[in-house]
Amino acid sequence: MPTVLVVDDEPHIRDVLRGYLTADGHRVLEAGTGEEALATLARDTVDLVLLDIMLPGIDGLETLRRVRTTSDVFVILVTARAEEVDTLVGLAVGADDYVTKPFSPREVAARVSAVLRRDRGPAPEADVIAHEGFVLDRARHEVSVDGTPVELSPLEFDLLAALAAAPGRVYSRAQLLRQVWGQDWFGDERVVDVHVRSIRSRLGDDANDPRFVATVRGVGYKFVGRPR
Repeated sequence: MPTVLVVDDEPHIRDVLRGYLTADGHRVLEAGTGEEALATLARDTVDLVLLDIMLPGIDGLETLRRVRTTSDVFVILVTARAEEVDTLVGLAVGADDYVTKPFSPREVAARVSAVLRRDRGPAPEADVIAHEGFVLDRARHEVSVDGTPVELSPLEFDLLAALAAAPGRVYSRAQLLRQVWGQDWFGDERVVDVHVRSIRSRLGDDANDPRFVATVRGVGYKFVGRPR
């Protein structure tokens, strides 16, 4: 039974989400602050965190940053602010998905189930993708550029691996969502753009003169690294 940690300072929201998530077969833990969430994660095994950004004390983004120093647990951010800057910052520090308030509890529960169906297990040990100045090792879950390690969130790693495994192939946002997020994912396709921007920043890539990930305007993205 997957365990979901619901982090929100409003008890009635936690109550509603607990009802829907429990009905879907999840064990539900609750926290009202970022500090409580971190304490819960330290003492309990959690499969996914549903994390509100607006929390008393340390906010959701800072909580997420601290979580990512020790764990790759799935995280879905919940925000009352839909501005792209919030989304970008949240996903850049390692969120797997996000929902905005007001939301449908049924939709949130469906998102949770879809994220939990993703495979975050290790790939075959010999599965290494190498291009000029670029190495992605699936087994070790490592990426390096010109010999320097690059830190990526688990979802960023999966997205980059999907692109790098087929250099030159153009993927639409919908195709990337199906391949990386899963067939059951639903939501705004622009979440792909946010993750690609974060990946480029971490790789030191230039969108106007891409070394690794290029935009195909009106279509999607492709990997343009040269074979070594």
